[in-house]
Amino acid sequence: MVTFVGAGPGAVDLITVRGKALLEEADIVIYAGSLVNPELLLYTKQSCQVYNSAEMTLEQVISVMETGDITGKKIVRLHTGDPSIYGAIREQMDMLLQRGIEYSVIPGVSSFCGAAAALKAEYTLPEVSQTVILTRMEGRTPVPERERISQLAAIQASMAIFLSSSRLEHLSRELTAGGYRPDTPAAIVYKATWPDEKIVRTNIEKLAAAAKENNISKTALILVGDFLGKEYARSKLYDPAFTHMFREASE
Repeated sequence: MVTFVGAGPGAVDLITVRGKALLEEADIVIYAGSLVNPELLLYTKQSCQVYNSAEMTLEQVISVMETGDITGKKIVRLHTGDPSIYGAIREQMDMLLQRGIEYSVIPGVSSFCGAAAALKAEYTLPEVSQTVILTRMEGRTPVPERERISQLAAIQASMAIFLSSSRLEHLSRELTAGGYRPDTPAAIVYKATWPDEKIVRTNIEKLAAAAKENNISKTALILVGDFLGKEYARSKLYDPAFTHMFREASE
């Protein structure tokens, strides 16, 4: 059995209880060494075989899984954040399926959740934004034309932008071309929840300058939208004048 486990955004104690238990039981762990906190490996037993997938190809990863499965090993594939977001797990699962190897997936806390917590922010504010867009800039890996930043920016929802902290001048142009105001609030969250976490609050037009001033060029999430501002409407759910199935209005 191979289990894909979400390691969480960085802090060792933000892995799920189930994920931690699987690490403790694992005979083989293949972890995303460029992103996963290596301190999580302290949960593994002394006899566990540990592989850093940053140094491996997809075929090499699958080969380790296949050999481990044949010999009855418990295998954990440890991905940063939640495996379903930029985890490249679909191709791994399809290759396991072709080989008749059973697998399961354990969710994790994504960095976009860790970043919001660090900022003490809420993505979904009444009369500000009820939609969260998770995306990234086009790089060596392309994005569909309909999902270019300028296209997504048109609705001006709350946006969490992954894998783009090295291209912030281009990002700012794309965001404003799509419809965001240049002074729309933005934040750069470097290594959310890690001990060396850094938060930079700025706006869209100053993203590149703010990152340069704080020596941030990678491992950062970019958050954009008026949810980072001060204006919003009160939620109806706890409004004393609002009736719902659990409570009658009191005013």
